[in-house]
Amino acid sequence: MKVLITAFEAFGEDATNPTERLLADIGKEQITGAELHTLLLPVVFDECADRLLEAVRALQPDAVICCGLASGRTSITPEQIAINLKEVAKESSVADNNGNRPHDERINPDGPDGLFSLLPIRKMVDNMKEQAIPAAISYSAGTYICNNTMYALLDYIRIHQLPMLGGFVHFPASQEMAVAKPGLPSMSQETMLKGLKVMIHTLMQ
Repeated sequence: MKVLITAFEAFGEDATNPTERLLADIGKEQITGAELHTLLLPVVFDECADRLLEAVRALQPDAVICCGLASGRTSITPEQIAINLKEVAKESSVADNNGNRPHDERINPDGPDGLFSLLPIRKMVDNMKEQAIPAAISYSAGTYICNNTMYALLDYIRIHQLPMLGGFVHFPASQEMAVAKPGLPSMSQETMLKGLKVMIHTLMQ
């Protein structure tokens, strides 16, 4: 199975993004039955999707697992749904890395309001829990870059009727991030990597 795994660069006030390190770590792994490919995406509206879809067209993977940071969460959370919206709240200080702050914009003006993950997320969560990894299904990918990326991927698969699995998984902050922000829920990079490997194995079951 050819699997494309993506992650993001650092953004906002954070100097690091644990998914970027996760991408480097998984790239060193050998998983029997899986051909792994990795791609680091920019934290920029639309460009994140363009880069991803360019790689999908070139690689034609069997599955795509997009990974992102959800600072404040306590578990690895596969997303159930992406919505057709790009939105940065006016009171938010987190523009994208190019300073963009879209408001009430649709990702695809002609697309459906929402698209469900094509990954076996319930089985992924069950398998992670069996390995004592905190995991739960999330029902909101937000309206920021992660949602933009997930929706664009699922919409592309829908439009072209591809026999491809795809979806998005949010990871908690790393322990390194928690050092600078006391009280921030965090998870070790080792546990995140273990969770990602469990999810890849689940794809092949």
